[in-house]
Order: sequence, then C-alpha cells, then structure tokens
Amino acid sequence: MKFALLLATAVLGVAATQTASAATETSSIAASASVSTVCAMNSAPLAFGEVAPSGATAGSAMVSVTCTDGGGYTVGLGDGLHSVAAQRNLVSGSNALAYDLYKESGRTIRWGDAGAGLVSGAGTAVEQSLTVYGQVKAGQTLLSGNGAPYTDTIMVTLTY
Repeated sequence: MKFALLLATAVLGVAATQTASAATETSSIAASASVSTVCAMNSAPLAFGEVAPSGATAGSAMVSVTCTDGGGYTVGLGDGLHSVAAQRNLVSGSNALAYDLYKESGRTIRWGDAGAGLVSGAGTAVEQSLTVYGQVKAGQTLLSGNGAPYTDTIMVTLTY
C-alpha cells in the first residue's frame, strides 16, 4: 500500500508539473541614429611668381573640402588683410599691387565671402577640390619690393 501511495503521489507530481505553463513577456528596443553634416577643409597658397611688366599675371590655388555625403556647404574668400574698398592688395612695405580671386578660369566671376560671391557644393564623403583663380590687375605701376615679396592673407570660410 505504501508503494501504491508513493507511486500515485509521484504520478500526480509529474502531471502537476506538466500542466503548469511558463509565463512569457516580450518587449522591444527602439534603435535610432542621426548623421549630422560634418566637414573639413584644407587650403594651399597662391603664388603668382614674377609679375609681368604689364601687371597681368595669373595664378591659382586649391581649397579642398570633405563633407558628409549629401551635406551642403559654402566656401567664402575674404578681401584680405590689405584690401581698400573691397579691392584685394598684395603689399610690400608701403607698395601695393592690386589683384583679385575668381570662381572660374575665365577670371570674370569674383569669389567673395557673401551672397553670389560664395561657392556652394554638396558633400560626397570624398575630398572635393575647388580651384581659386587669381589675377594681378593689368595696367598698374610696378614698384620693386626691394627684396621683400608682396604678400596678403585671405580668410577662407567654410560654412555647413
């Protein structure tokens, strides 16, 4: 009888275990990310070299911009440290040599620091090279720099 009672208890215990079900709950995790426009810029100097007797001497420089793919940007060029009435000037001592910077090789569209003077682009996640076309104005009286070069510094502004 004890054996039958023990066997019945064991069978009931197994049956009770099999009929109990485990409870489950589910949840979710929301994932998100954002990508902001990020840009970097490098610039190279512009060297006109020896200015021709006529004064009209051309040169060029590069501004390299790398921005996040699809990110818009503008690049502006200031008037320089020695500008007078928005005329860019290279100086050597008290001597000045007028020049300007342009957006295109024809040197007719001035590259400035506002409005239509800006150069605009869209990032491609790859470096983009922008050429700055320079021109020393023709018809100037050329004065020797007496060994000192004519120089100026242009502020390049990248906005994104």
